[in-house]
Amino acid sequence: MSISFIIFFVEKKNIVGARVREARKAAKPIITQNDLVARLQLQNMSIDQSGLSKLENGQRPISDIEVLALARALKVRPEWLLDAETSLK
Repeated sequence: MSISFIIFFVEKKNIVGARVREARKAAKPIITQNDLVARLQLQNMSIDQSGLSKLENGQRPISDIEVLALARALKVRPEWLLDAETSLK
């Protein structure tokens, strides 16, 4: 295991952020961060646009409940959000 690999995981606070962004941008029509925040609010999840941006950039930790809510809002499987090696299709 290389030092750069270890540093990457120390700096990142979640592994799903990049997947959330990928799913948002792959949706037709594209889901904006504000659209996703609204979808989460319908599920009684309180994440604002700033928090979502931090989540997508790996700067904010995420709970298991939030992973499930994001998966529902994005219409993807929770497992896909957690697996960086599986394609969206």
